[in-house]
Amino acid sequence: QVQLVESGGGLAQPGGSLRLSCAASDENFSFSAYYMGWYRGDERELVATLTQGTSRMFADSVRGRFTISRGSAENTVNLQMNSLIPEDTAVYYCYQRDMLGNGYWGQGIQVTVSS
Repeated sequence: QVQLVESGGGLAQPGGSLRLSCAASDENFSFSAYYMGWYRGDERELVATLTQGTSRMFADSVRGRFTISRGSAENTVNLQMNSLIPEDTAVYYCYQRDMLGNGYWGQGIQVTVSS
């Protein structure tokens, strides 16, 4: 069973930046991710998605401030968060899905934006 692990969360001041990363916990077990995304909160609000490595989509609330990119290693995806605001405070989850529809969630990582 693939497990995804998020890193890079923590506390940031309003206007600051954080970079989240997501990777498979076992580098010896990987899959070709057709769809990669970041979600946040209990409702798993969509934040940003990357499909087939090139097609990006962002929630209106983060467009222009956040970027999503694929890492160099298999199953790695990053979320660069700039111009953070207190409303960005949430637990952020990584999600990846292969072409067969098998999906995997990370355990979540806390991001807090506060002065």
